[in-house]
Amino acid sequence: MAKEVTSVTAQPRPALTSERIVRAAAGLIEREGVDALSMRRVAAELDVAVMSLYNHVPNKAALLQGVAEYVISGMDLADDPALPWGDRARALVRAFRKVAHDHPRCMTVVFTRKTEFPVGVRPAERALALAEDAGFDGLTSVRIMRALMAYALGAQMRELGLVKTLGNLPAEPTAAYDWLDPEQFPHVTRLGPELARNDPEADFEFGLDLLIGALEALRRDRERTG
Repeated sequence: MAKEVTSVTAQPRPALTSERIVRAAAGLIEREGVDALSMRRVAAELDVAVMSLYNHVPNKAALLQGVAEYVISGMDLADDPALPWGDRARALVRAFRKVAHDHPRCMTVVFTRKTEFPVGVRPAERALALAEDAGFDGLTSVRIMRALMAYALGAQMRELGLVKTLGNLPAEPTAAYDWLDPEQFPHVTRLGPELARNDPEADFEFGLDLLIGALEALRRDRERTG
């Protein structure tokens, strides 16, 4: 009896596009850092010839710009003007933090590239619009925008650093600072268990409430003196 031959149809390779190239570059950066990025490494990630990349991305600088645009474009900028100003500001900061949390290494690319693309300016536009809606003048709106973005980014950087620090502490929180002299460090030793615990979401929301509360108080002060 003749053997039955089963034909196997090869699956077509996905078309090479600038979007696929940028996503591969972003993934490589997140795994190994921006110093690992090269056109050759990205080509290997996609299993294509390196020269084929240049049909879609002219050089490494353009690829990095594409990564920055890709990361920022993932930011959820949905807004409901019917909500109170403080709630809208909170939503914006949370959206910025989520992008920084999802792409921590790629964020270094974002902040070292020129934002000469519309999507890169949209978070600033949204923050300035929110501040204007709250009744702040132009200069104050700019400073509010910077404060909101700095808080979101700073909270993420602090969280990453804190995770490394806490990783070096004993597993038992009560013993985290037993090596300190309680007479010299009474507060640290007393609150050692709390310092050794890590609740980034609670810490972030606590700080965000403080920031928004301060801006609301600033607005009320301006309304009284205006």
